[in-house]
Amino acid sequence: MNERDSAEVLALGALGWLASDGERIGAFLAATGLAQGDIAALTRDPAFLAGVVDFCLESDDRVLGCAAALGVPPEAIGQARRALPGGRDPHWT
Repeated sequence: MNERDSAEVLALGALGWLASDGERIGAFLAATGLAQGDIAALTRDPAFLAGVVDFCLESDDRVLGCAAALGVPPEAIGQARRALPGGRDPHWT
């Protein structure tokens, strides 16, 4: 499995973690403007998966919770983001 495939698998796991809690998935849907019914069709879209990881990275609590749920170190979330579309683009903030 290459780096991109591994990142997509992690992002799908993160999506599952978000979906396992009503408040978390509600916040994700509110932030993205998506409806819950839109998600299934987007799970194969690498840009969508990048957005899932971005959402997790917006909060230390989300990063730590997601990493714990997936059994990976918190740094793995950021590493996955770099392997997804736009992850290697410079951030000027």
